[in-house]
Amino acid sequence: MKFTALVAIIQDKDEEKAIDTAKEAGAGGVTIIHGKNIGLEEKKVFFGLTLEENVSLLLFILPKRLSLTVMKALRDKLDIKNNKSGNILFTFPLSHVSGLDTDELHKFENNIKTML
Repeated sequence: MKFTALVAIIQDKDEEKAIDTAKEAGAGGVTIIHGKNIGLEEKKVFFGLTLEENVSLLLFILPKRLSLTVMKALRDKLDIKNNKSGNILFTFPLSHVSGLDTDELHKFENNIKTML
């Protein structure tokens, strides 16, 4: 089975909605990393404090056949089509994967069988 990493960089306020949407679309576990978004434009300053956006990076390891389904669900639910949401999605192929839960692998196989 070939795997793909799906990365979603989203605003913190959208984190739970994104995780729920991905799970409904067939994703299993997720790794969450919290950070700050620093763009090219100068940030607003309020009483000497710089205001930065808090973001969550969600990392999903998915079977290649399932990754596009999950990505489309996230794109539609979080309105990522319009570049104004501040959210970004991308995938990249994984050539070697180790350590995945066997129960999750069986779940992925069953989901793919129902898609065919």
